[in-house]
Amino acid sequence: MHELSIIASLFEIMEEKAAEQKALKILMVKLQVGKLSGVVPDLLVTAFDIYKQDTLAAEAVLEIVEVPFKVQCQACKTEMIKEDFIVVCDSCGSTDIKTLQGTELFLLKMDVEV
Repeated sequence: MHELSIIASLFEIMEEKAAEQKALKILMVKLQVGKLSGVVPDLLVTAFDIYKQDTLAAEAVLEIVEVPFKVQCQACKTEMIKEDFIVVCDSCGSTDIKTLQGTELFLLKMDVEV
């Protein structure tokens, strides 16, 4: 479960940012997770809940914003959201496809108490 190592890295960032703000506790963390990021959101939440014990984030809630897999055909410039991972243009059948979004894994926001 690589989600636990992702959460461990996330906590390093969170603790650094909390220290910069002289925070007493972390209340909420919001992540942006793309469909193609290779991360399972439910496993991230579980790993977060396990990892947060006895930290500044012990009472924190993890919110996840899921980003769809969006591509653009380079032949006809059609943009589309793909539910599957078959990267063929729905309009012209081209396989010359550029990924626009869906691979991200970002810390969007962290609410702290100072």
